[in-house]
Amino acid sequence: MLFKMPRPTTKQELLDLSQKNYQKLLNYIDSQPDEKQVADFPVGTLNRNVRDVLAHLHEWHNMMQRWYNEGMAGQNPDIPAVGYTWKTTGDLNREINQQFSATPLPKVRELLENSHQQVVALIEKHTNDELFEKNRYKWTGTTSLGAYLISATSSHYDWALKLIKKSLKGMK
Repeated sequence: MLFKMPRPTTKQELLDLSQKNYQKLLNYIDSQPDEKQVADFPVGTLNRNVRDVLAHLHEWHNMMQRWYNEGMAGQNPDIPAVGYTWKTTGDLNREINQQFSATPLPKVRELLENSHQQVVALIEKHTNDELFEKNRYKWTGTTSLGAYLISATSSHYDWALKLIKKSLKGMK
């Protein structure tokens, strides 16, 4: 039986789970030999290696921050990105991979650490109500700001850890 982590419903739960999942991800990567950290995953995965997964997280942090900044300024942000819809996120993710394909893993980790801290700062500046009240902000539609931030942090880190574990397990 799989234990499913409950979704955060308070600011503190969101901060705690985001940090916990982020640290678990980095600790797992650090526990792997250097050659596995830079090796390509088995064929069939969109993200081809650890760098791709971490660059993906970083760029989705950047998108979250753009949505937030534009939305809080009264604009209607292009979500997920200009020229993309939720149905075409595969194309968007391929573009992200291409954008970071020549970036070394240590640099991507530095970028991810910075963007993680920036998203945590967004969470910290809001109250529970501001984070979890649905329909509070026009730009978030019928969902809450917290739901967007969960997707950009704790849930995304959990996804990344599972993908990396599964991919590295399949390697010799």
